[in-house]
Amino acid sequence: MQAIESSKLKITPLAAFNDNYIWIIAQDGNQSVYVVDPGDAQGVIDYLDTEQLQLAGILITHHHHDHTGGITKLLAYAGQQIEVYGPDSENITNLNSPIATNIQSHIKLKQFKLRVDIIPLPGHTLGHIGYLVAGELFCGDTLFSGGCGRLFEGTPMQMHDSLMTLSRLPAETRVYCAHEYTLANLDFALSVEPTNPELIQYHELCLNKRSKQVATIPTSIATERNINPFLRCNADTIKASVNQHFMQNASDPVDTFALLRQWKDNF
Repeated sequence: MQAIESSKLKITPLAAFNDNYIWIIAQDGNQSVYVVDPGDAQGVIDYLDTEQLQLAGILITHHHHDHTGGITKLLAYAGQQIEVYGPDSENITNLNSPIATNIQSHIKLKQFKLRVDIIPLPGHTLGHIGYLVAGELFCGDTLFSGGCGRLFEGTPMQMHDSLMTLSRLPAETRVYCAHEYTLANLDFALSVEPTNPELIQYHELCLNKRSKQVATIPTSIATERNINPFLRCNADTIKASVNQHFMQNASDPVDTFALLRQWKDNF
């Protein structure tokens, strides 16, 4: 799959399972790479061998097996001590560089000499975190294009707060989530807000991409602010649609979010 390049990084998606993305983070002139949420090790190993790259470290957003299942095999493949970052409050085997999940903090990718800001994102799981590096956001299963993760452990308020934290990032921030859920999310978004012109246009763009087997990810914070109903719970159109669907009169954005997530869960 095609790599995405920025001024500081080269980011390559590796498809895994039915719809997962594992992200490889590289830097020009550097043979070391970092991998984000390697649920499967073999695809990563094949890529590293083909490209003659070395694994410098692993970044984990949360404990679910489709994000962590490859860690043990990758550590054995690396043949040396590498850093495995992830949330300290979740049960993740072979995590050797735990990150506090209750405060914003930062780490350094030593091989790249780059700072990575850590963003606590409770909701999908209680200890979920995101990694922001050089304007690129790796957010696991919190924010998807056109949607958000299910609430397996957290509350609607936690997830809404996490999404609002992400929505306040700079508009140009690119968003690398862990699943190709975009078309299904947009089908739901269009049922909630069928007259949103930006959403209609984006849907056509994504349909065209997927017809060519092109990834719809990364998206951007700017795009998601305009088309993602879960970031738009303050919008009158979203509130009206949710209230009509549930025959309620919710006005608080957290209440609107909770109903919207319930609607999506049963869509």
